[in-house]
Amino acid sequence: MTYKTLALLFTLVLSGAAVAQKGTVRGFVYDKNSGQPVMFTNVYANGTDYGTTTNDQGYFSLQLPPGKYTIVSTQMGYDTATTAIDLNPDQVINRKLYIGESSISLDAVEISADKQERQNEVRMSVQKITPKEIKAMPSVGGEPDLAQYLQVLPGIVFTGDQGGQLYIRGGSPIQNKVLMDGMIVYNPFHSIGLFSVFETDIIQTADVYTGGFGAEYGTRISSIMDIKIRDGNDKHMAGKVGINSFGAKAILEGPLVARTENNPTSISYLLSAKTSYLDKTSGLFYPYVENEEGLPFSFTDLYGRLSFNGASGSKISAFGFNHRDRVNYSNSKLAWDSYGVGTKFTLIPTSTPLLMEGAVNYTGYEIEQEEVGRRRNSAIEGFNLRLDFSYFLPKDEVKYGIHIQGFSTDFSFRNTLNRLIQEQQNTTQLAGYVRYQFKRGKFVVDPSFRLQYYASLSEVSPEPRLGIKFNATENFRLKAAGGLFSQNLISANSDRDVVNLFNGMLTVPNDIQNSFEDRNGNVRDITSRLQYAYHAILGFEYDITNSIQTNVEGYYKYFPQLTELNRYRIFEGNPPDQPDILKRDFIIEDGQAYGLDFTLKWERKNLYVWAVYSIAYVDRWDGRRTYNTVFDRRHNMNFLVNYSFGKNDSWELSGRWNFGSGFPFTQTQGFFERYDFTGNYDVDLTTAAGAQGIEYAPFNEGRLPTYHRLDINIKKYWQISLNSELQANVGVTNAYNRENIFYFDRIQYERVNQLPFLPSAGLSLTF
Repeated sequence: MTYKTLALLFTLVLSGAAVAQKGTVRGFVYDKNSGQPVMFTNVYANGTDYGTTTNDQGYFSLQLPPGKYTIVSTQMGYDTATTAIDLNPDQVINRKLYIGESSISLDAVEISADKQERQNEVRMSVQKITPKEIKAMPSVGGEPDLAQYLQVLPGIVFTGDQGGQLYIRGGSPIQNKVLMDGMIVYNPFHSIGLFSVFETDIIQTADVYTGGFGAEYGTRISSIMDIKIRDGNDKHMAGKVGINSFGAKAILEGPLVARTENNPTSISYLLSAKTSYLDKTSGLFYPYVENEEGLPFSFTDLYGRLSFNGASGSKISAFGFNHRDRVNYSNSKLAWDSYGVGTKFTLIPTSTPLLMEGAVNYTGYEIEQEEVGRRRNSAIEGFNLRLDFSYFLPKDEVKYGIHIQGFSTDFSFRNTLNRLIQEQQNTTQLAGYVRYQFKRGKFVVDPSFRLQYYASLSEVSPEPRLGIKFNATENFRLKAAGGLFSQNLISANSDRDVVNLFNGMLTVPNDIQNSFEDRNGNVRDITSRLQYAYHAILGFEYDITNSIQTNVEGYYKYFPQLTELNRYRIFEGNPPDQPDILKRDFIIEDGQAYGLDFTLKWERKNLYVWAVYSIAYVDRWDGRRTYNTVFDRRHNMNFLVNYSFGKNDSWELSGRWNFGSGFPFTQTQGFFERYDFTGNYDVDLTTAAGAQGIEYAPFNEGRLPTYHRLDINIKKYWQISLNSELQANVGVTNAYNRENIFYFDRIQYERVNQLPFLPSAGLSLTF
C-alpha cells in the first residue's frame, strides 16, 4: 500500500470522526391551524451559521456541534417558532415545530427560503408547483386546474382545447411519467383537455421535470410529473364545496383522532369528488358552439385518503381513486376508466439521520373507442413497489432505493388500412439507484446512477445521470444536466388521427423490424427492443432583484430508437419475400428535439407576473423520410398576470395570453373511389360502389394557422368566519373570440375550430 493511499485513508477516517462528533436535530415544520407541512421554510440554529430549509414534506435535518441551541423556523407570512435543545455528540433529536399565519403583512423579506434552495440545489428543468401558483391562473369554468397551469410552463406544448394532449420538450404523452404519491397514473387529463384528474385543493406539490431528471425516476425517456397529495386536516373538520357552469366538486376532511398539545399523534381523513355536466348543460350555456351536439364530454373523479401520523413524524397513508371519462359524438364514442389503491409511508429511525420512504400500490387503466366501421381498445394494470432512503450529512445528501413494477397490457387496434393489430403481454421491471448530492465551494454537484432491468426482455439498462450548478455570484448561477433514459412502454395512437382521444398503451412488441437504416444511410441490426433517449441541457439563473428572477435553458434530446405503429404495413402475416416495413406491425424510428426556453417571474405581495417564451424543433426519421411531429410548434409564448386589490386583497384579477405558431398537418391532394378486394377478386367495378378514398400529400408538410387566446378571470372573497370563506368568480375563455383551428374535416370538407368565446361563473364555500 502506497503512502498516498494511506494518507487518503487517514484523511477519510479523520473526516468521518469529525462528522461523528456532531449531533443531528431533525423533524418537521407544520402549519399550526391545519396541521399541513410547511414547505421550503427556513430552519436554523439561532446565533450561528448553521441552517437549512424544509423539503416538500416539511422535513428538515440539521447537523451541529455538541452544545445548547435555540432552533428557529421562520417564513414570510408566518410567525416564528422556536425550540431549545441540548445536543450531545452523535445524538439524534427529533422536534416538531408549529408556525401560524402572521398578523403582520410584509412586502419583502431579506431571508428567502426559495433563494436558498436555488443556490443549494441544481434544479435543472424542474418546475415546483403548489396550489398557490395554480390558483393564480385564469380558471376555465371558475375552478383552477393543474392541466391549465401546465400549459404555461416552459417547454410544454398543448395541442388543443378539446381533446388536446401535453407534449414536453419533444416527447409524446406516453414518454411522460405521471406519479401520484409514488403511484403511476396512466392518463392524467380528461378528454376535453381543460381539466386534469387531480383536484387542485388537495395537491401538496407537483414537480414537473421537463428533462435531465435524476436516477430516482426511470422507465420514461422524456419527462416526469411527480404529484404529492396532502393529508387531511388533523385539527378540526374542514371542507369545500363548489359549483360552476362546467361542473361541481366537494371536499371533506378532518381528524378521526385529533392532534393536541398532549397527543402528538393523529389519524385524519380526506375525501374529494368532482364531476362535470357539460354534456347536459352546454346547449343551455353555450348554444352557439358550432358542433350541433354541443360539448359531449363528461367525467367523474373520486379520491379518498386515510393518514396515520406518529409522534416522531413517521406516518403512513392509505388511499384510492377512480376516474371516469366519457365522450359521445354520434360517429365516435369513447370511454376510459382509471383506478388504483395504495399506501405510502415515511419512517424516521430514532438513532440515525436517515429518512425512509416507501409506497406499494396497484393501478389500472382501460379505454375503448367505437367509430363507424372501427373499434379499438386497450388496457393496462399492475403493481408498483418502491423503497427510498435519504441520508443527511452536514453538507451532503445521499439517496438510494429500489423499485419494482409489474404490469400486463391488452391491446387491439386497426390501422388506416384496416389491418388488425393485437398484443397481449406481461412484464416486470426492476431497478436500483443511488444519488449523491454535495456542495463544495461555489459548486453543487448531483451525480446519480440507475440500473434498470426489464425482465420480459431480459435486458439491462445502465443509466448514468449528472447535474451541476455553479454559483458564480449570489444572484447569477450556471447549471447543466444530462443523462441516459430508457422505456418499455409505447403508445397505441395513430399519427393519422386528427384528434387523439384514444390513448392506448402496450409494451414494446416482438413484431418489429430486424434492422434500421438511419438518416445518414447507415444500417444497424436491432439488438434491443427498448426505447432510448439522451438529454443534454445547459442554462443559467439570474435574480434581477429579490422579487424578479429569470431562467434560461437550452436543451437537446436525441432519441436513437423509438417504436411506432407502422403506417406503411399492407401485408397480413409475415410473407418472407416482402421487406419488414411493409409487413411488420411496428417500425423503428429515431428523432431529435432541441430548443431554448426563457422564463421571467416577478412576485410581490399582491402581484404575480409569469412570462415564458420557447423556440423548439422536433422531427422523426422513420427509415424512409424525415417528418415533423404533429406537436412541432416552433414558437410558443405565455404571459400570465395575477393582481390582488381592495380591502384585505379580497379582489383578484388574472389574465393569460397564449400565442403559438402553427402545427404541422398532412394536406389533402384529392379524392378517389376506393374498392376493397380482400378475399373477393371478382368485384364488378362497373356496378360496385366504392368508398371515398383520400389522396394525401407528403406527411405533415403543411402548417396550420397560428394560435392565440386571451383568458380573463375576476374573483371576490368574503371572510365569513375564522375558517370559512365564500368565493365568487366570473371568467371568459377566448375573450376576443379568436377562431383557432382545431382540425379540418376532410370528408365534410369543413373547418372545425377550437373553443369560442366561453364565459363561465362559479361559487365556492370553504369551511
